[in-house]
Amino acid sequence: MLVLGSGGVSVFACQLAKSLGATVFATSSSNDKLEHYKRLGADHLINYKEDPEWGKTVRKLTNGRGVDHVVEVGGPGTLPQSINAVAIAGHIALIGVLTGSEGEIPTAKLMAKQARLQGLIVGSCDHQKDFVRALETNGVKPVIDKTFALEELAEAFRYEESGKHFGKICVEF
Repeated sequence: MLVLGSGGVSVFACQLAKSLGATVFATSSSNDKLEHYKRLGADHLINYKEDPEWGKTVRKLTNGRGVDHVVEVGGPGTLPQSINAVAIAGHIALIGVLTGSEGEIPTAKLMAKQARLQGLIVGSCDHQKDFVRALETNGVKPVIDKTFALEELAEAFRYEESGKHFGKICVEF
C-alpha cells in the first residue's frame, strides 16, 4: 500500500494496513514526518520533494511490480505518480484533491495498468460501525496531532492549512 502525505486519512490508512500485515510505502515532503511514519511501521519512506519521480521509485522498490493499493489524497498534481506506482490491476482510492480539482491525467497509462481509480468521499453509517469494530479488534488508535477548543475553530483550520500536522486535528466542544 502507498499512502501520500501525513494527514489524518493517510496516517490512519498506514496504521490499518500495518495492522493487517501489509507493506506500506509513505510519502511526505518532510523528513521529520517520515520519521513519524517509520515509528508507525511504514516500510519504505519517500520524500517527494527530494524524489519528484516517486512513482518510479515505488516500482523500483517493488522489483517493477508496483503497489496493490494507493491512498491518493493529492488529486491531479500527484495522480500521475500514483498511476506510475500502482501495480497492474491495482486500486487507487482518490480521497482528496489537495492539488486542485482539475488537471491532466495520463489515461492511457491508467488503462495500460488496468488499474481501478475510485473516487471516495464518505461511507454509510453501517460502514462507520464496521470500521469502528475493526479498529477495536485490531487495537488501532488514531494519531492525534493537536486538539483545539470550538472557539479556536478558525485557528484549527489555519493549522491544517499550514500542513504542519501529522495525523488528526481534533476540535472539542
